[in-house]
Amino acid sequence: ASRAAAEAVGDGAPDAAFLAQRARLALGRVGERFPVIPRAVRALRWRPWLAGAIAVAAFAGGLLVDRIGGGQRINVLMPPVLALLAWNLGIYLLLAARACLPRGGGALPQPWRHAVGRLATGLLQPRAGAELGVAVARLTSDWSHLSAPLHGARAARVLHLAAALLAAGVLAGFYLRGIAFAYQASWESTFLDAGDVHRLLAIALAPGAAVSGIAVPTTAEIDAIRAPAGENAARWLHLLAATVAVVVIVPRLLLALFAWLLERRRSARLAIALDGPYFERLLRDYRGRPARLRVVPYSYTLPAAATAGLERLVARALGGNALLTISPPVRYGDEDALPAADAGAGGSDLVALFNATATPEREAHGAFLRALGNHCGGAGRVVPLVDESSFLARGREPARVEARRAAWRELCALQGLGCVFVDLATIAGSGSAAAGSLGEAASALADNLEGRR
Repeated sequence: ASRAAAEAVGDGAPDAAFLAQRARLALGRVGERFPVIPRAVRALRWRPWLAGAIAVAAFAGGLLVDRIGGGQRINVLMPPVLALLAWNLGIYLLLAARACLPRGGGALPQPWRHAVGRLATGLLQPRAGAELGVAVARLTSDWSHLSAPLHGARAARVLHLAAALLAAGVLAGFYLRGIAFAYQASWESTFLDAGDVHRLLAIALAPGAAVSGIAVPTTAEIDAIRAPAGENAARWLHLLAATVAVVVIVPRLLLALFAWLLERRRSARLAIALDGPYFERLLRDYRGRPARLRVVPYSYTLPAAATAGLERLVARALGGNALLTISPPVRYGDEDALPAADAGAGGSDLVALFNATATPEREAHGAFLRALGNHCGGAGRVVPLVDESSFLARGREPARVEARRAAWRELCALQGLGCVFVDLATIAGSGSAAAGSLGEAASALADNLEGRR
């Protein structure tokens, strides 16, 4: 895929163009063998139709609301509308408070916003077999983390637009039915008198009164329509419509516009860190700079077959043009002599090669790993590689093998490192067993070098 991508984009193409082309080619080739991978990628794509469907559903839902009070009588206290206004004002306060808080790295803050973004990128994940399940799960996790800011903006746009259309649908429904029916405005309350109602409505309907020029009815006028009395509800509907437009529809449309602009910006500038080991390895090959890896054996002189297997392993994990250097073995107990024995390794990735026949010891093998880590100085990775060739030649009883592996894993975990097990003698040969072992070990080595263990 790398060679074909380089030929397709040509010399001097930007790194991002090469990586994108390589990803397309690799996805096509992988998809031929494992169709679940392309399906997983398609499932992660944004579905533009979902925004339209939510918008239509919101407007239709508002349009189908057939009453504020009951029958053809409108309760001027309008509990549902007052709740709608209060809800939207609460949302604005939360948005303002969030804008004043330190940013949290782009994570979606609201569960409902995350739910919309999650639905838009595939609520149901493609089913994968056991061998591909981890890959699909990781793809989903990585993409969800990377695209969280983008989907946050998209979800905000959808939800703000839906809120505006829901309110518009409510108003449209009342006006349409008002053509065919005579709505009567009235009110009744167990606890409020006309003065209380006037004070409440003077606050709630103030925005509508300000933009429409329609005054909020006086206390006397409100008292005159106390149930069972009433009056034509036209002016109340106009006040209601103007208030909802000012408090809900216009602000939500402005917020949707802002979210759309933010979405476009984030979509055009989706940040992918290209300085990780994986991308560095791909770009080294593209730029003609091979990957370099130094292997430092500890108390282990490699047989010829193991050396051949190691060369195949590194070529498979890092590319055929990778430059492998095998340092002289560090003798048991000479961990402190590492810098002198391996002066050229500073700043590069190192593989600590152990023989599985040795019993892992903190004071020896653990000290060797610490010395390698100090020698790298944080500029490279240290990966413990345990050659099981000689150990397996003495017997392959599962319990015995797993016990030895567990001991090595425990030692490496104390240093914060993963551990790669490989039968170098086997992968130096041919046949399906060698190919299977080589692929598994190369994948594990590459993952550890890229920090994914």
